[in-house]
Amino acid sequence: MQFFKDLSVSTFTAGFVAVLVGFTSSVAIVFQAAQAFGATPAQITSWIWALGLGMGLCTLIPSLILRKPVMVAWSTPGAAVLAAAGLASGFSMGEAVGAFMVSAALITLAGATGWFERVMNRIPTEIAAALLAGVLARFGVQAFAAAQTALPLVLTMLIVYLLARRVAPRYAVVITLAAAVAVAAAQGQMTWSAVQLELAMPVLVAPQFSAAALVSLAVPLFVVTMASQNLPGVAVIRASGYDLPVSRLLTMTGLATLVLAPFGGYALNFSAITAAMCMGPQAHPDRNRRYTAAAVCGALYVAIGLFGAVITGLLTAFPKELVVAIAGLALLGTIANGLAQALREEPHREAAIITFLVTLSGVTLAGVGSAFWGVVAGTVALFVQQYRSSTVARD
Repeated sequence: MQFFKDLSVSTFTAGFVAVLVGFTSSVAIVFQAAQAFGATPAQITSWIWALGLGMGLCTLIPSLILRKPVMVAWSTPGAAVLAAAGLASGFSMGEAVGAFMVSAALITLAGATGWFERVMNRIPTEIAAALLAGVLARFGVQAFAAAQTALPLVLTMLIVYLLARRVAPRYAVVITLAAAVAVAAAQGQMTWSAVQLELAMPVLVAPQFSAAALVSLAVPLFVVTMASQNLPGVAVIRASGYDLPVSRLLTMTGLATLVLAPFGGYALNFSAITAAMCMGPQAHPDRNRRYTAAAVCGALYVAIGLFGAVITGLLTAFPKELVVAIAGLALLGTIANGLAQALREEPHREAAIITFLVTLSGVTLAGVGSAFWGVVAGTVALFVQQYRSSTVARD
C-alpha cells in the first residue's frame, strides 16, 4: 500500500504531536461545555467518542483519498461559547443538541453553496500568511514562557532541538520529544495514574429545538466556528500551498457534525494549529508525503474516540510545559515561513503586519476571536491603501 511506503518517522511524529497538542490544550474546555448542560460522566465520555470519531474519520479518509493533508478538529472557541452560554442560561442537553444540529446545517449550507470558499479566494496570499503567522506565534511565545515554571525541561528541549537541527533536521522534533519525555519521567512529572482501562460508549440525546437556544447557542456557535476556526484553517491550507476542495470538505464537516450532534459532536471544522504541524516542512521535506502525517493524526483521533478514557489518560499524562514547548518548537519553521511570505511584497506589507499583530493580540470582540478581526483589520488597511493609491494615480 502506497501509504506505508510514504509513511516515515517524521510524519508519524508530526501526526502524534498534532494530536498531543490539539487534544491536551483544549479538552478541558470541551469538558466544561458538556458540564454546562448538565452532562453525566457517561455523556461526557460520549462527547469524546463522537468528537474523536468525527475528527478522525474526517481527517483520515479524505487524506488517504486525496493524498493531501486534510486536518479536521473540534471547535475550541465554540466549546468556550457553549460553556459560557450554558452556564448563563441553563439550557438542557436536548436543547444544546438541537442547537448543534442547526449550526451544523448552516455550516453544510455554507459549504454546499460555495460562498465561504469564494470569500476566501478574495483574501490576498500575504494576508492569509500573516494570519497564519499570528495564530501560530502565540504557541511560539508560550513555548519559551513555559521556562518560567519548568526551566530545566524547556532548556533541555531547546538545546536538543538546536543540536538535532544541525545533525538530523528531519528528526529534530522526534528527538526533542523523546528527550523531553525522558527528562519529565526522570523528574517524576509523568502522571501515569491518569490512565484508566475503559472503552467509550455513545449516549444518544434527542434534540429539542427552541428559539432561545437558536439565538444563544446555534448562531454564536456557527459564527465563531466559521470565523475563528474555518477561516484560519483555510488560511493554513492556502499558505502551505495545497489546493484542496474547500467547499466539499466544509460540507463534509457540516454533515458529520449533523450526524454526531445527538452523541455530543457539537462542531467539526478545519484545524489551523495542528494543520500547520502536518502540512509544513517539519513533517516531511517532500510535500507529497505529508498526507501520511494527517492520516496518522486521524487514526489516533479515532483511537481516542473508541478508547476514550485510556487515550485521554495517556495524553494528559504529559506535563503542560512539555506540550506547549514541543508545539512551539515544532512550529518555528512554519511561523518563519509565514512571516517571510507575508512581508515579501511592499504593497501588502503594512496590511500584512496589521493582520499579524491583531491576530497575535488574542483580542475577542462580540464573542469572535482575533483570527477573524485580524483579517478584517488587514483587509480594511489594504483597501484604504489601494483606494488611496488609485485616487492619487487618477489625480
